Amino acid sequence: CSPAATPAVTPSTQADEVITALADAQPAMNRVHAGALPKVEVFKSPGCGCCGGWVDHLRQAGFAVDLHETEALEPLRKQLGVPYGKGSCHTARVDGYVIEGHVPAADIQRLLAERPNVRGLVLPGMPIGSPGMEAPDAHVQAYTVERVEHDGSTRAWAVHDR
Repeated sequence: CSPAATPAVTPSTQADEVITALADAQPAMNRVHAGALPKVEVFKSPGCGCCGGWVDHLRQAGFAVDLHETEALEPLRKQLGVPYGKGSCHTARVDGYVIEGHVPAADIQRLLAERPNVRGLVLPGMPIGSPGMEAPDAHVQAYTVERVEHDGSTRAWAVHDR
């Protein structure tokens, strides 16, 4: 699965369905019960195995996940404000924030605990060793999760080098 594999042109009805699903979601409704982690809505391309690995990582960390398969990821990224060039193979929404790519659950938990006034977090590309991209030899490529400001700019949120 690669970011380039997502078609640039997608059926408008599928994009409309995804955008409608997001508009209907309310962060307060995502709570399973008081004190629980909010539900994560994940949108991924059908057949992408690394996305499934990331979803498993989130579930192991205690998140409930609603999984939606769609070819309409680009309109979704645009709607949620993922900056150009920061895309990956899946997009998620959690408690009002956008999460793009293989962001570790611990970084999402920190985001939810600190509640900064940002759009969300992105991990561009698919770094080896990030959740869902684990290598058989346990090699981890250094990577930086970035926070996305409301103006679309990004800055480092967490550096992972082991």
